Amino acid sequence: MGRLFGTDGARGVAVTELTCGTAMQIGRAAAAVLCRKSGKKAKVLIGKDTRISSDIMEAALTAGLLSVGADVVSLGVVPTPAVAYLVGELRADAGIMISASHNSMEFNGIKLFAGNGYKLSDDVEEEIEALVLDTPHELIAMQKSGADVGRLTHETDAIDLYVKHVLSTGEREINGLTIAVDCANGSASATAEKLFADIGSKVFLLSCEPDGVNINDNCGSTHLEQLIDFVRERKCDLGIAFDGDADRCLAVDGDGNIVDGDKLIAIFSKDMKERGALKADTAVVTVMTNLGFSFFAKDNGIKVNTTKVGDRYIIEQMLAEGFNMGGEQSGHIIFHDYATTGDGELTAIQLLSVMKRTGKSLAELASVMERYPQVMINVKIAQKYKEQWKNIPEIEDIISEKDKALDGRGRILVRESGTEPLIRVMIEGKDFNEINDMAVEIADKVRACCHAE
Repeated sequence: MGRLFGTDGARGVAVTELTCGTAMQIGRAAAAVLCRKSGKKAKVLIGKDTRISSDIMEAALTAGLLSVGADVVSLGVVPTPAVAYLVGELRADAGIMISASHNSMEFNGIKLFAGNGYKLSDDVEEEIEALVLDTPHELIAMQKSGADVGRLTHETDAIDLYVKHVLSTGEREINGLTIAVDCANGSASATAEKLFADIGSKVFLLSCEPDGVNINDNCGSTHLEQLIDFVRERKCDLGIAFDGDADRCLAVDGDGNIVDGDKLIAIFSKDMKERGALKADTAVVTVMTNLGFSFFAKDNGIKVNTTKVGDRYIIEQMLAEGFNMGGEQSGHIIFHDYATTGDGELTAIQLLSVMKRTGKSLAELASVMERYPQVMINVKIAQKYKEQWKNIPEIEDIISEKDKALDGRGRILVRESGTEPLIRVMIEGKDFNEINDMAVEIADKVRACCHAE
C-alpha cells in the first residue's frame, strides 16, 4: 500500500485529512505523470459523487490541473465506471473520480484513471506520490501563465453517453419484472432513472434524493435493510443496490435473501460458460471469496484464479491472462468485454439479462452456489499500527492457534483495509458458533494490541 494511495485511490476525511492542498498537488502531479507523452495540452476528465465535499475537491483538483496547462472537462455527478468509460469515448488523456465509494459522507477520495480507462498501476501511483510528497517544488516549477494555462469546459452529455453504453451490453427489453433499485443517494441517483426507464419492467427507485450528506446513510449496498423490507412489502421480483459511486452492485431475491458478489459471479460465470463466452472457462476472484464458490466452480467445470483484495488486482490478472469475468464479494463485478473497472449498473443490466434469457427467478439462479458461514469483524486501529500489526507476536500467536484448531474445516484471513484504518478479521467454516467465537477472540486481541487513539 502506498503512502498516499490505498487500494482504491487517495482517501480520508475531506478537507482535514485529504486536504485541498493535497488535492491540488495530486492534480498537478497527475497531469505531469499521466499526460507527459501526449505532446499537446492534456485533456483530463473529472467526475464526482454527491458528497457535499466533492465540489471542494473538484475545485482544488481543477485548479491544480489548469495551473500546469492541462485542460479539464467536468462531467458532473456520474458513477466511477462512467469516468473510466468516457476517458476513451471522449479521447481524454486521463480521468479522475472524486468519491469515497461506500464510506460515510465525511470521507472523500480521488481515483485516477489512465488514458486507456484502467486504474493506475502501483508504479505509476508511486511516481505521483513521489512528486506530491517528496519533490513538491518540481510541481511549483511546472506552473504555467498567460495563454498557457488550461481551460475548463463541461460535458453535458456525459450521463447519456454512459447510459447508452451500459444498455448496449444487455438484453434490450426485460419485461414483466418488478424491481426495487437502491441508489444509495449517490452517483446512481444521476443515472438510474434513465437507465431503467425503458427496459419494460416496473421499477421503484429508493434513496435517490441526494442532499450532500445522506450518501450511504442507512442505504445502498452496505445497508440492505431498507431494500429487503421494500422488496418483501411490495412483493418485488428482486432488489438491486449500488454503493455511493455505483461501481458495486448487490442484489436481493424476491424473498429478501441477499445475493452477494460471490453469488453474482457464480451466476454470471455459469451463464457465460454455457454460452461459450467465458474465456478460458475461468473466473477471477479474491482471497475474500467464500469457500462455497470453490465448490460451485468445481461442480460446473469453472477454473478459479485468486488475487489480492481490490478490483485493481482482478483487472491486472484479467489483462495478464486474457480473462473476462471476475469480481469481489463486496459487489465489484468486472465484465472485461464491456468495461475496464467494476460497474454496478452494468452488473444490474447483465443480471436482468440472465433472468430474461433463462426465465429463472433470482433465487433459482443464486441456488447454484451454497455460501459457507462467514464471520467478519472490523477492528479500528491507531494510525501508528498500520502495516505494523502483522509483526506483533500476540496477534501472530492467536491466529496460528485458531488456524490449527480449525484443522482444515475452514479458513482464517486477517488483513488490513486498503481504504480505512481497520483490520478485517474473517473466518469461514461449517460451524457458525465455532468460527464466531474464534473471530471475536482474534478481534479482541487485535483491539487490545492496536487500540485506536
